[in-house]
Amino acid sequence: MKSWVEISGARLAQNLHAVQAAVGAGTEVLAVVKANGYGHDAVVAAQALVGAGVRWLGVSDVEEGARVRGLLGGDVHIVVMCGFEPGDVGEIVAQRLTPVVWTLEHIEALERAAQRVQTAQRPVAVHLEVDTGMARQGLAVGPELAEAMRRLAGSPWLVCEGVMSHLACAEDAGSAVTERQVARFGEALAMAAQAGLRPRLVHLGNTSAVDEGSTMAWVRAAAAGLGAQAMVRPGLALYGAALPLEGVGTGALGARLQPALSWKTHVTGLREVPAGATVGYGATFTAPRPMRLALLPVGYADGFRREASSGVGDGWVCLGGRRAAVVGRVSMNLTVVDVTWLAVSLGDEAVLLGEGVGAEDHARWCGTIPYEILCGIRARAVPV
Repeated sequence: MKSWVEISGARLAQNLHAVQAAVGAGTEVLAVVKANGYGHDAVVAAQALVGAGVRWLGVSDVEEGARVRGLLGGDVHIVVMCGFEPGDVGEIVAQRLTPVVWTLEHIEALERAAQRVQTAQRPVAVHLEVDTGMARQGLAVGPELAEAMRRLAGSPWLVCEGVMSHLACAEDAGSAVTERQVARFGEALAMAAQAGLRPRLVHLGNTSAVDEGSTMAWVRAAAAGLGAQAMVRPGLALYGAALPLEGVGTGALGARLQPALSWKTHVTGLREVPAGATVGYGATFTAPRPMRLALLPVGYADGFRREASSGVGDGWVCLGGRRAAVVGRVSMNLTVVDVTWLAVSLGDEAVLLGEGVGAEDHARWCGTIPYEILCGIRARAVPV
C-alpha cells in the first residue's frame, strides 16, 4: 500500500478520559466520529471509543451512521448530526439512528416513516437544533421553533430526546457572540419547558467549548432546570488536538491530549543529483549542492498538501526520527524529500504526520486548521 494511517486505540481512550475529567462525571459525552472519524476512519475510531466506555456517537449522515451501526450493533446511540433527505427516513428508523431535526418537514417525514413500521410505544428519538447565531442548521427563537416544539411534544411517533445548539466563537473567552448565543439558547430552553418537552439531554459545546470552559457550568444548570443531563460533543480533542484559545492561558484540556494518528508511507526511490539540478514541476527548486533525494509515493491526491512544497510552506517528513525537508513541488501522487544527511534505504518507513510532524505543523504550512488536515487524509486505517 502506498500509505496508511495507524490509529492508536489507547490514545483515543486517553483523550476521551481527559475530556471526561474536564467536564465532570455528571456530563454525558457524545464522541464525534463524523467525516470518517476526522480522517481516523469512523468505524475504527468508534470501536475504540465504545470500548473505552462511550455510549453516544455523532456521525455526519445516514450512510455513515448505518456503517457504524452495522459494525457496533444496537447498544450505542448514534446521532446523525448534519441533516437528512426525505429518502433517508426509512433507513433512520430501520437502523435506530437519532437524527438532528430543525424543520417541520423533518418531523413530518420521520413521523410517516415511524408510523409505517413502529408502534407508539417505541418512538423515534430526535434532537432538536436551535439556531442561536450560526445561521446553518437549526430554528431561531420564534414562532417556527415554537411550532416545532409543539409538534414534537404532541407526537406519538417521535420523542425529543435532546435540545442542542452550536457555538460560533468557542475559542474566544468572554466573546460577546457566545454571550448572545447562550442567552438565546436559554430562551429556547424556556420555550421547550413551556411546550411540554422533557428532553433527556441538553448540549451546546464542542472541543473548544470544553477546553475554554466558560459555558460548562451554565449548560449543566440549564439542563438541570429541565430535569435533563448536560452533554458535550468533542471531536478534535478525541483525536489529540485542540485549537488555540483567545483570552486564556492553558485550557481545561491542557497538555493531556495525545495525537491518535500516525500517517506513514515507504521510500520508493533514491537518487543522487548534482548541484544545479532542478526538482519537480516548474523547476522551483535548484539543488545548491550535490544532494541525495528520496521519493515518497504520496501527494496532494492523498491529502499531503501542495502548500508543503519547498519555498511555500517548508514542509517536512520524518525518517528515523529526523526531519527530511520537502524539495520542489508536491505533486499529485509523489513527493521528493532531502535525505542527504540521513542513512535511508529503499523501503524505509517515512512518517508524513505523527511523531515529529503534527497536524498543527501541516495546518501552519497551509494556513488552515488541524481539522482540515486530518479530514483530508486518504489512506487505509490500521488499528494499533
